Amino acid sequence: MLVKPKKNLGQNFLHDENIINKIINSSKISSDDQVLEIGPGTGNLTKFIITQKPKKIYVVEKDKDLAGELERQYYNKIIVIKKDILKIPNEFYSGKKFLILGNLPYNISTKILSNWCLNNKLNVSKMILMFQKEVAERILADVNSKEYSRITILSKWKFNINKITDVKPNSFFPKPKINSTVLEFIPKTKIHEIKDPKNLEIVTKVFFSQRRKMINKPINILFKKLQFNYKKFNLHPSDRPQNVDIDNYLRIVNEYESLGS
Repeated sequence: MLVKPKKNLGQNFLHDENIINKIINSSKISSDDQVLEIGPGTGNLTKFIITQKPKKIYVVEKDKDLAGELERQYYNKIIVIKKDILKIPNEFYSGKKFLILGNLPYNISTKILSNWCLNNKLNVSKMILMFQKEVAERILADVNSKEYSRITILSKWKFNINKITDVKPNSFFPKPKINSTVLEFIPKTKIHEIKDPKNLEIVTKVFFSQRRKMINKPINILFKKLQFNYKKFNLHPSDRPQNVDIDNYLRIVNEYESLGS
């Protein structure tokens, strides 16, 4: 498929079959799977997905030229969704269980992942996704590290995450200026219950918008004049957002839902 990459869409097409095989082997696609591929581009991964003979293959491609080419090449084997992934309504995911694969557009990769983590209608068996290496490091980060961030908390709330492989720029055309990393997301069998996932988004945004400040400031914003019991969470007002572990963030959300919101 000869399509010129579009700079304004940040297109870098994965062509390295060694990396593609690692993604396919890690995904363990079965005949019962409904595969959702994000950013298929020129179909280099898509054609390998087809060989695994899953039940259904959906591909989401915003670029109309690429979407048209994919339809022509694989017209009876895939369902092409010609939309921006961020504009697909939550209802699309309802009633389906997906295995999601994708080389996510780097400029919106954290937004895509955040949306999925906060979407209660999304049901997945597994996700295998490629990110800019620095973003992958933030997703995998441990508490008390400088990489620890909102996306760490949102991701690890619902998923166990493993690194599959790093990817060099020469695995793409055109070559990006950065390294990439493929991650595997496996849903947790039990997650910490919160009433509304949007409250996790609110709490983490307030904390990490001022990540260098002491946590007494975001606590005061969230709980206003209500008395927050730091000892209950084994926290101190002078702690920083990166010092608060994921379990505590989820417990703070519970507190926010019962007292502050």
